Amino acid sequence: HRRDNSTPPPDGVEYATLDRLFADSDVVSLHCPLSASTAGLVHAERLAQMKPTAFLINTARGPLVVEPDLAAALRAGRLAGAAVDALSTEPPAADNPLLSAPRCLVTPHIAWATAAARQRLIDIAAENLRAFLAGKPVHQVPLG
Repeated sequence: HRRDNSTPPPDGVEYATLDRLFADSDVVSLHCPLSASTAGLVHAERLAQMKPTAFLINTARGPLVVEPDLAAALRAGRLAGAAVDALSTEPPAADNPLLSAPRCLVTPHIAWATAAARQRLIDIAAENLRAFLAGKPVHQVPLG
């Protein structure tokens, strides 16, 4: 799915509406920012369009998904499963419906935390420190 379909898709790629994407996909994986237009993007009506054999994955932002709707879909067997690495409130409240939903894997927002990602974080921090000590800061944050 793309907001702007004015550019032709690459060979072998087909643009689809969100409704068609949810209806046809075996796996829907969310990778979009949280904004006014994406908050609640995955709700009961969209979940009802998904195949009962489909999986939903959210490693983006928690509020993209209406959590009670996803939990209800899982409890009703309308989805094969879900994996979420981001919740609407972190840390989650004890009564978050996804924590007790069947076939729902919840991780503590650490999908980025591979060894390679942590090493890249360390390398960037070290490079930023070296640049700062050399009087050439890379990222300056205005104060005040």
